[in-house]
Amino acid sequence: MKNYKVVILSVLTLLVSNTNAETTENKGFEISKEAKLRDTGWGDSQSKMRMILRNKKGDEDIRDIRSKTLEVIGDGDKSLTIFDQPRDVKGTAFLSFSHALTPDEQWLYLPSLKRVKRISSRNKSGPFMGSEFAFEDLSSFELEKFTYKYVNEEKCELGQCFVVEQHPVDKTSGYTKRVVWIDTGEYRVNKIDFYDRKGSLLKSLEFDNYEQYLGRFWRSHTQTMVNHQTGKSTVLELSDFEFSTGLSQKDFNQNSLKRAR
Repeated sequence: MKNYKVVILSVLTLLVSNTNAETTENKGFEISKEAKLRDTGWGDSQSKMRMILRNKKGDEDIRDIRSKTLEVIGDGDKSLTIFDQPRDVKGTAFLSFSHALTPDEQWLYLPSLKRVKRISSRNKSGPFMGSEFAFEDLSSFELEKFTYKYVNEEKCELGQCFVVEQHPVDKTSGYTKRVVWIDTGEYRVNKIDFYDRKGSLLKSLEFDNYEQYLGRFWRSHTQTMVNHQTGKSTVLELSDFEFSTGLSQKDFNQNSLKRAR
């Protein structure tokens, strides 16, 4: 009889444990899903960007960039990034096709070589143009790319935030997980911690100076990526957001890389 009770208790403990795991997974997914839904329906956009690279000593390298993005319903977004300054990177262009269920496609046009280079999935954890952003950081967020776990709720720079772990499904990702802070009111991302393949904290990305557009869509005007392992950082200062500018699929192909001015 005693052994019978032990078995029953063990089964009940296992059921409760599994239920709690499912609950945290579902809650983490639902929070991330709501954040995605609230940023759906903007169509296309263009903006300007200043990229500030800082080394461990604080020395700076500044680049001026233009960005174009096309929302693709049912799949990941398409984006085109064009470097205008300084002279040594002028004309460099980066094209990214994000996907929900298949590997992202990315290409880099180097004017000095006058050729388009495809970024391999195995190389997507590498640095983008010497910055602290990896190529995979430049893909749009798609729910299918991760599994989820709700951690807790705590105070953050945007007020109160949900804390959610997002684990990449793609085994070629440079990360084992991302820990994301999402504010409970507007579902804006406040911060992301990135953990490397060894499970150590690698980088943190903070989003500041949010402004709302079209009465619905929030955009951060300052994004700061800090590499905790090297002491380097990259700041993105975004401005001049425009929406519904008439962009279409034909503006996002390999030929558009070479035509980018």
